[in-house]
Amino acid sequence: MALVLERKELICSKNFIDGQWLAASSGERFAVTDPATGERITEVADSGPDDARAATDAAARALPAWRDLLPKERAAILHRWNALMLAHQDDLGALISLEQGKPLAEGRGEVAYGASYVAWFADEATRIYGDIIPQQQRGKRMTAVKEPIGIVAAITPWNFPLAMIARKIAPALAAGCTVVAKPAEDTPLTALALALLAHEAGVPAGVLNVITASREKAVPAVGNWLEDARVRKITFTGSTPVGKYLARESANTLKKLSLELGGNAPFIVFDDADLDAAVAGLLAAKFRNGGQTCVCPNRVYVQSGVYAKFAELLSQRVGQLKVAPASDPSAQIGPMINSRALDKIARHVDDATSHGARILAGGKRLPELGPNYFAPTVISDATADMLLCSEETFGPVVPLFRFEDEAEAVKAANDTPFGLASYFYSQDVKRIDRVSRALEAGIVGVNEGALASEAAPFGGVKESGYGREGSKYGLDDYLSIKYVCQGGLD
Repeated sequence: MALVLERKELICSKNFIDGQWLAASSGERFAVTDPATGERITEVADSGPDDARAATDAAARALPAWRDLLPKERAAILHRWNALMLAHQDDLGALISLEQGKPLAEGRGEVAYGASYVAWFADEATRIYGDIIPQQQRGKRMTAVKEPIGIVAAITPWNFPLAMIARKIAPALAAGCTVVAKPAEDTPLTALALALLAHEAGVPAGVLNVITASREKAVPAVGNWLEDARVRKITFTGSTPVGKYLARESANTLKKLSLELGGNAPFIVFDDADLDAAVAGLLAAKFRNGGQTCVCPNRVYVQSGVYAKFAELLSQRVGQLKVAPASDPSAQIGPMINSRALDKIARHVDDATSHGARILAGGKRLPELGPNYFAPTVISDATADMLLCSEETFGPVVPLFRFEDEAEAVKAANDTPFGLASYFYSQDVKRIDRVSRALEAGIVGVNEGALASEAAPFGGVKESGYGREGSKYGLDDYLSIKYVCQGGLD
């Protein structure tokens, strides 16, 4: 069956600036394609610096009034936006699957996940507390108050086109900031649909602005925000090289940055682990969105005593996964996002086998299904000199590394410039405490493969970036602290 939206006007093709749908100032457009078939879905505005500047102008005009609303008034608007997202869950899920390729059940699940951030930060808007500092001198009162940082530029990836932009926009709006946003060129339609629903929920004109741009036009468009001193914060999810570029190029205006960057997550299975639970956890963590998530396990370390058994159990389960287009209700793995992604996966698998690895499941492209499909893959006898150990594969490939003792596993897990997520399975309570503290990561899953929650702080250390999204901590990145000292009170 084809993916069809009941409310077809959710497929928008123009920029959303100052409450209006506008073509790019150049009149140029670019195609958005279905990764399952390679067919064109529609064309959207191909924006440049002039469009980015127009979005910032609108956000600057809207900022004073939005900032001055009562927190409960902003919260009410966000709650209406959340309700509209959930009311359109089927259509938004279909749109995600159409432009990104993930199975329809995952697309619908992403809508609920993204909406949970909107609901969470709607409530957090009313809990932005300051402090009265204990009196230090007679006649003086000292207070610390939190204020919205100003205009926020949100730049989001293609793998979760709704959740990533929702968890950036929601805290910004809750804090009293206005937003300019650019979604990934592969998946701009979901962000535009969210902007439409935000407008219908009562988000005032200029408070949320979304522009789209092709790969070629994106750098100069975003560059305008990097140079503009009115943009006080950038929040970005994507690759580490791009994150470093944003940090460098925004330095002249000393913007606040939140960077959720690349990962190379280890997944450790100790001898004392519940192997069935570890396999289930790995499947949940690795094969969500076909392995195209920043917290996917990229290196699976299995202790030698259970290596063979774990490899057998995992290979059986992986071999049973259904690869199909999102339009197939039984699909568990969809297409990769594009041919570049597919080529990288194939290169990693070929490199591994050339270095002596064995393929236990999958290991090949599936051209009979469409242009961008790769079979879920398990590779044994992986070693540190293989590309898939040092580079994030970002696909449905599980390499199994063997280790002998805890110290070796922890050292190997930390032997990477990245530090976003780590996972391990053990039933030894003392080991759980030791390894949790020893792993160099912003997120640690202990006997658990599904980590994300709107109530939890999400972010990394080392070259996986800084700042946190979600939770009560996620609002702080959109606020500045003002110290007020009032004298003459004696």
